[in-house]
Amino acid sequence: MKKIPSFTIDHIHLLRGIYVSRKDYLGDHVVTTFDIRMKEPNREPAIGYGALHTIEHLAATFLRNHPVWGDRIVFWGPMGCCTGNYFLVQGDLQSRDIVDLMRETFRFIRDFEGEVPGAAPRDCGNYLLHDLPMARWEADKYLREVLDVIEEKNLVYPTVEE
Repeated sequence: MKKIPSFTIDHIHLLRGIYVSRKDYLGDHVVTTFDIRMKEPNREPAIGYGALHTIEHLAATFLRNHPVWGDRIVFWGPMGCCTGNYFLVQGDLQSRDIVDLMRETFRFIRDFEGEVPGAAPRDCGNYLLHDLPMARWEADKYLREVLDVIEEKNLVYPTVEE
């Protein structure tokens, strides 16, 4: 059985950061999947479901409306392990290419006030599962502790030694 590439990442040593998870080739187009890792797996508490859901709504809204990147955004969504998000963008990109975009995105989330976009029964499959105060707190923590001081170790996956 073929090993799934994401299972070759050393989650024991994985830090918070921005990582290229994979690149898919669709005809002449490349789609880069980023791992936006907000928590160190198995070493710190995962993000609460409500906060992660709110981060999803706010990030997707911000990114799809971004004046430069908006037309290249394919998807933003939470990881099942609740330690971060997957972010798919059209283009052959590296982690460093989106650092400023992620800073903008998480500042938007940190500073957001008001009704969460798409958080109504007609628009969302679980509209009651939102936590804006915790989403803002998690965004601020990620900005201060990772994005605003990012280093190479937060941009390149540690791999499993065979």
